[in-house]
Amino acid sequence: MANLVAALASTHHPFYLKATTAPPGEQMPQAQIWKEKVEVYRETLTKAKPDLLVMVGSDHFHQLFLDNYPQFLIGKAPAYDATFYNEVREFGLPRYLLQGDEEMSGFMHQSFLDQDFDVALSNELKIDHSIICPIITLRPTNDLPVVPIYTNIFAPPLPSPKRFYDLGRAIRKAVMDYPADIRVAVIGTGHLSLELGGPRQFMETGPDPAFDRQAIDWVRHADIDSILANVTHASLQGHGNATHGFLNFILMLGVAGRQVADHADSLDLFHTMEAYFTWSLEGSAL
Repeated sequence: MANLVAALASTHHPFYLKATTAPPGEQMPQAQIWKEKVEVYRETLTKAKPDLLVMVGSDHFHQLFLDNYPQFLIGKAPAYDATFYNEVREFGLPRYLLQGDEEMSGFMHQSFLDQDFDVALSNELKIDHSIICPIITLRPTNDLPVVPIYTNIFAPPLPSPKRFYDLGRAIRKAVMDYPADIRVAVIGTGHLSLELGGPRQFMETGPDPAFDRQAIDWVRHADIDSILANVTHASLQGHGNATHGFLNFILMLGVAGRQVADHADSLDLFHTMEAYFTWSLEGSAL
């Protein structure tokens, strides 16, 4: 059986690469500490020595639109073209070609169906920065095959927070049931309080620092009971119009299996709070 060796969750700020590779005189004041925090965050994945990455993200209306936006989707392709033209233009992100693993994707898809998750399937999925950003921060060599999983955090009606947590549990089971001796890490990205295109977008902090601090504490301590008791779609909207990305952090708690985070860190940038969590799961059981 496969060995689930690590889970990692973070925000996915698309300006990280540009901010930390600009000439020294042009870098933002937080660039060096941001880079240092990401390098520490990366250590869990490096030490885990995975053979394959299951990557959870959300399409930012690049390929999926309101006319056909599945709640949950898994890619099944030999390779994934990545990075859309506006991400190259606006964020300075490079284009990527990610290696896929069709056998693992097919097994996980069937496992989801067996666990009563009717997850959509795509053989032609293109990847955006929700998955490219963690490739840049965690595996810049891009030398491992990936299984991409997309969740709907943008196109209401959305699945419930409990449904996201249950999908995390289903991902955990699917990986651990895979009948091959490989090492698998699951990486997921989302948001804390975040405003996109609204009146709270360009504040000195994220739109709701109190929620950010509470959310980080919840995730650090794997307090899924408090999350499910307090987090609703309406409450997330109140923290910022894109804060529904926190649902992906809830999903990652399902993957981590209620384990307290081995590493938790954050960085307050002028309009958002960055956060980083890791769980070492070598030899963990269902």
